Amino acid sequence: MNTIEKEQTDHIPSPPSKMKPIFTAMLVLVLVLGSGWQIGFSFTELLKGLPNMWDLVVQLVPPDLAYFQVITSPMLETIRMAVIGTTFGGLLAFPLAMLAARNVFFLSIITGPARFLLNLIRTLPELLLAALFVAIFGIGPIPGIFALMFFSLGIIAKLFYESVESIDPGPMEAMTAVGANKLKWIMFGVVPQVMAPFMSFFLYAFEINIRAAAVLGLVGAGGIGLFYEQTLGFFDYAKTSSIIVYTLGVVLLIDYLSTKIREKLI
Repeated sequence: MNTIEKEQTDHIPSPPSKMKPIFTAMLVLVLVLGSGWQIGFSFTELLKGLPNMWDLVVQLVPPDLAYFQVITSPMLETIRMAVIGTTFGGLLAFPLAMLAARNVFFLSIITGPARFLLNLIRTLPELLLAALFVAIFGIGPIPGIFALMFFSLGIIAKLFYESVESIDPGPMEAMTAVGANKLKWIMFGVVPQVMAPFMSFFLYAFEINIRAAAVLGLVGAGGIGLFYEQTLGFFDYAKTSSIIVYTLGVVLLIDYLSTKIREKLI
């Protein structure tokens, strides 16, 4: 073997080790089995419960279609709650995400508290937020709107500042070179690059909020969730099924429309 062939052979990368995927699979298996053992999960108990699940499905079919007239108004209220909550959450998420992005504000004294606040907001589930606001404002849609607003703020800001940190730094460097201040730096160097992802995150949060708003009524936060609580409390599963079918139709329609809008933004 001459020198050239030897150099070419030396540059051939060695095949990846087969131990890494095997070790990863074993680690995941141990974690799953360990978690199941800790919480007392049992396939035997699951199989015993399957007949009861089938009995519930039988009681849900067929849905009470006449009940659609009753739940149309609360369904519209649910959609309005999601619209208002997502809008206000998105508006608050925009500046907070900028404060959390390390390529916009370079001082940890600014980005650190912003990220801590976002982590705190995301720690609280929307049902807990709704229950807290029900205690403050009473039963109605207002607590639901505030709960969805904070929920949207946490989701949109988290996704948005990560998107901001991945943008092209070239325009910002050029604006810095010509002496642009921080506000102009953000408005003309950052915002044009991230508006499409921001709108995509906004629509994604709106889709989630439609689903979330449907159950906030279980804690008195208005919307269609109040009727879930009533029908389930009286074991009127035909009406519960109607609510599920109605909600599914609304969710599918909104999902279709938001997908089309996101396709236009990309």
